Amino acid sequence: MTTLKPPLDGIRVLDFSRVIAGPLCTQQLADLGASIIKIENPVTGEEGRRMVDPGSAGRGHFFIAFNRSKRSLALDIRTPEGQEIVHRLLENTDVVVQNFRPGVMARYGLDYPTLKTRYPRLICLSISSYGQTGDLADRPGFDPVLQAEFGMMALTGEPDGPPLRHPLSLIDTMTAHQGVTAVCAALLARNRDGIGQEIDLCLMDVAVQALGNAGLYYLTSGRVPPRTGNSHMYATPTSLFQTATKPVYVAVSTDRLFQQFCRDVLEREDLITDERFASSSLRTTNRPALLAEIQTLFLTQTSEFWLQRMRHLPAGEVRDIEAALTSPEVLSRGMVDYVEDLDAGQLPVLGSPLNFSESPLAEFVAPAHLGEHSETILEELGYTTDQVADFFSRGVINIHGAQAKGRQ
Repeated sequence: MTTLKPPLDGIRVLDFSRVIAGPLCTQQLADLGASIIKIENPVTGEEGRRMVDPGSAGRGHFFIAFNRSKRSLALDIRTPEGQEIVHRLLENTDVVVQNFRPGVMARYGLDYPTLKTRYPRLICLSISSYGQTGDLADRPGFDPVLQAEFGMMALTGEPDGPPLRHPLSLIDTMTAHQGVTAVCAALLARNRDGIGQEIDLCLMDVAVQALGNAGLYYLTSGRVPPRTGNSHMYATPTSLFQTATKPVYVAVSTDRLFQQFCRDVLEREDLITDERFASSSLRTTNRPALLAEIQTLFLTQTSEFWLQRMRHLPAGEVRDIEAALTSPEVLSRGMVDYVEDLDAGQLPVLGSPLNFSESPLAEFVAPAHLGEHSETILEELGYTTDQVADFFSRGVINIHGAQAKGRQ
C-alpha cells in the first residue's frame, strides 16, 4: 500500500465560487488532495444548491456533481465580522477561487489588489464571463450565451437547420480544467519566485481557444466553417450511420484508416481506388456520394455485426447516458463511484479521470450540507463557543442542524 500523499496535500483553498466553472475547478483540486473551504451565503447557499430536481433540497444532482470533498462555511461576507473571519482564514490559505463579477469582491475589501499586500504569497483565481478587463467585463454570462456569442452554436446542427447549443456546459467544464492547470502552475511559480499572483480566467477566452482547428479554418482561409451535422467539417467519412438495428458512429477520415475501413469492414476495395475518394479533400468534396455508399451497406447488417468488424477502428455505438454510465468499461475504470453519506447512505458521484502511477487521489467525501462545517472551522480559527453562538444568533454564520443542537 502506498504511503505517498495526494499531489496537492497541504494546499489550502478558499472557495467563493458558484454554479459550475469554479466549483468544478475546486472539486478537482480537492481530488488532488487540496483542502477546500467553501464560503456560501448563510441563508441560501450557493446557487447550485437550489437546482434540486432530481435530488433533495440543498444537495440536488447539480450540486452533487461539482461539490464533493469540500467543507461548507455558511458566512455573510458583507458583515465586518464575516470579513474578519475570512482574513483569519487567509492567514493560512494558499489559493482563493472566486467567480463573482469584476468589482464585487472589492466591495468587501477581498479583491486581489487589496489582498496581495497583506498576503504576498496568495494565489487568486478570478473566473468571470468576459474577463477582469475589457469591453464586456461588467456583463454577466452563462455557458449557453457564450456558446452563442463565440461560434460554438453556429457550428452545431444540421446544415439546413438552426444553430444548436450543446446541452452540456462545455465552456464551463473547459474553464474549470484550465483553472486547475493555472493554479498548479502558479503554485510552481510561487515555489520558484516566492510570490503569489492573480489568474484572470474567463469563459470568453476559453470559448475562443476551444474553437481550435475550426477557428484556424477561418483565420487561414477567410471562410466560415460549414455546419455539417453529425459529419466533420473536412474529415470524411466521419459520421453517424444507421445499421439494420441501431445507429453507430464512425471516424475513419485519414487515408490509412479509410483504406482499412474499406478493405476490412466494407469489403469494398473499389472505394479505395475510386478517384472521387482518393484523398481527404476529395472525400470531403464528394461527401454525399461516399456517405450514401456506406449507408447502403450498413443497412444490410446489425450494429453488433459492424461494431465487431470495426473493433480495430475508431467507431462505436450510440449510447444514452444510462448505457454509458452502466457500461463495463466505465465501471472497470472507476468512473462511477459511491461515497458514504449520513443522510443518503450511498451517494453516487462521477469519478476522476486522473490516475497517477505513484500518488493517490484524495478519498471522495460527500458534498456538504450548507454550513455543515461552520462551527468546526471557526473553532479551528480560535473562536470560542460563545463567539460562535453569537455569530449564529446575528446571522453572520449559519450552522447546519443548529436547531437540533439547541441553537435558536
